[in-house]
Amino acid sequence: MFGQDNVEKNTIAMVLAGGKGEQLWPLTMRRAQPSVTFAGKYKLIDFVLSNLFNSGIRKVYILTQYRAFSLNKHIRESWGKWTGLGEFFVAISPETSSESEKWFKGTADAILQYLRFVESSNADYVAIFGADHIYRMDVSQMINQHRLNRADLTIAAIEVPASEARRFGVLAVDDEGRVRSFEEKPECPEAISGCETCLASMGNYIFSTKKLIEVLQEAKKRHENLDFGRHVIPMMLECRERVFAYDFKNNVIPGFKSEERGYWKDVGTLDAYYHANMDLIKCTPQLDLYNYKWPILTNQGNLPPAKTVTDSEGNSGVNLESHVSGGCVTSGATVCRSILGPSCRVRSHSLVEDSILFENVQVGRQVKIKKAIIDRGVVIPDRTVIGYDRDEDLRRGYTVTDSGIVVVPRKE
Repeated sequence: MFGQDNVEKNTIAMVLAGGKGEQLWPLTMRRAQPSVTFAGKYKLIDFVLSNLFNSGIRKVYILTQYRAFSLNKHIRESWGKWTGLGEFFVAISPETSSESEKWFKGTADAILQYLRFVESSNADYVAIFGADHIYRMDVSQMINQHRLNRADLTIAAIEVPASEARRFGVLAVDDEGRVRSFEEKPECPEAISGCETCLASMGNYIFSTKKLIEVLQEAKKRHENLDFGRHVIPMMLECRERVFAYDFKNNVIPGFKSEERGYWKDVGTLDAYYHANMDLIKCTPQLDLYNYKWPILTNQGNLPPAKTVTDSEGNSGVNLESHVSGGCVTSGATVCRSILGPSCRVRSHSLVEDSILFENVQVGRQVKIKKAIIDRGVVIPDRTVIGYDRDEDLRRGYTVTDSGIVVVPRKE
């Protein structure tokens, strides 16, 4: 246990993992956004689950929905088998539960459908977190502030440029951190006094259990597609409930480096996803995956080490400034500034630059790939060129972003 003592005894967590991730299409064509690969070996959901686990919160319900099979399988085969007596990480989904339950109609509706788990938990606090952001956080510190403030709700918040704030819920707070207003995705977001930034919600909440039950039962009488940002938080402010902001930049974890302070990435677009991955291969990345005092956990699999091979023609396999996962073989080829997922193979005379390859991508001979994201299991034929000719990439049916990132989806 890495978090503070006794947190796990009176807190349960509910992780919202049902998002489609439409802006990550075609990566989300066959998987939920929280199931998208990150840094080669992880899934996006592994970050929030690692934060909860390391913080000592071991009773976690993961609410899945869209394309849930692979995500549920990942949770069952990794997180579901790591906990002991009285502890659990369990995925639940409307599509696999009773016929009387409907698909989630909003973030708060997802919790409402499973409110019976909250009511039967005997927990004092409920942590409600999203599943598709990249960050490290000691959740127990947020809970302790919630306790000290005698809050009904605490909202994790982070400063963002005013130009980006329209994508988030925006808070205004008083000198004590109490929220005085909240607006979901405003056209004209309110800036922090004297700054060119806004205080944005991270979509992570700590509720006092009794208040959560009370508020959701009242809110369902007023709204059908019940959402925390659009309905629950404004209603609580209207009723003058004790709602506070938690400043994420004050969160400190073991092994923490100064450049990681306030690191939180919303990887909900292809460009944001690509650049967050590419940051990892820098000499000093902002997010340090090698912090063993606060590990990011996942299903490791039973794979041999990655290796480089000199082919029959004497060409050496080379991996430069790259993250290469277990089971990968670079044979007489060069991989530069790239991320390779498990069991990839790059063959002779090929060059992979500034790219992300998901699991089991097979790259043929004399292939050139630049600034691309290649989905799981894709086979790249010999002499294929990707990322050099936009029109040709589009003709093949690939997705190309305005910044020139090429996404090669699975065909089946």
